[in-house]
Amino acid sequence: MPFLLGGAILSGILEEFLPQSLMTRLLPKNPRTAVVVSGFLGLIFPVCECGIVPVVRRLMRKGLPVSCGVTYMLSAPIVNPLVILSTLAAFRGQAAIEMTALRFGLGLTVAMLAGWIVTYFSPSSILRDEILHSSGEEHTHGDPSRALLDRIQNAAEVAIRDFLDVAVYFVIGAGAASFFTTAVNQEIILPLASSPVLSIASLMGLASVLSVCSTTDAFIAATLTTFPMAAKLAFLVFGPMLDFKLLFLYGAAFSKRFILCLAVGLFLVIGVLCWRLGTLNLGW
Repeated sequence: MPFLLGGAILSGILEEFLPQSLMTRLLPKNPRTAVVVSGFLGLIFPVCECGIVPVVRRLMRKGLPVSCGVTYMLSAPIVNPLVILSTLAAFRGQAAIEMTALRFGLGLTVAMLAGWIVTYFSPSSILRDEILHSSGEEHTHGDPSRALLDRIQNAAEVAIRDFLDVAVYFVIGAGAASFFTTAVNQEIILPLASSPVLSIASLMGLASVLSVCSTTDAFIAATLTTFPMAAKLAFLVFGPMLDFKLLFLYGAAFSKRFILCLAVGLFLVIGVLCWRLGTLNLGW
């Protein structure tokens, strides 16, 4: 919840103090190149997955293309500098540099791939109606000539509104994650560790159920010593992109059909890539 609040505060600041035309000026004109640049925005605006949705909603309303918004939304919780450092610390003595580099590279690659695919679809098939109708519209309260106190007050009002809007989905997702975490005995997945395919699929499922913040999930993955490194990598990449709370949080900005396609696509792509990496001789 504190990370969600932080994301809402950032969205309020972006709404009031980010110029309307800045997003279009900073990004390259080529849509595919813009997706690549958006993948690295998490290094500038480091937000974990708990607070990413209100920030992305606000940026898209400011004119950020949907493909760039999806890319940033998926990559930011992984390319976050704090996440990089926590992964290095958690896997100390377990090929920490390799795991951190692969998490960063694979997360960035998958996010960009999703963004490139989104460029082929119209925003109306991806965004909720209220986001679609407000996307890119001018906001008079962003006038820099207004008093600073008024602008700060408006930023706070926007933050509160975004926080309450998204918190509904967050509570539902957290409730679902809590139910499955307590109702399902996690020991049932231990026999799956011996199978490369099943181990990857089971840890991706576990990442969804646990819904742990990307800033701390590496410490959990590092303790799963019976599972191969490829499965742990899938846990670390899939979880920040699509866990139970995110499944509901995404509903604040995107259509149900897009969320379903995104969930299936991420599961298959990340699973196959991690399985392929597991077949290589990486010294794991």
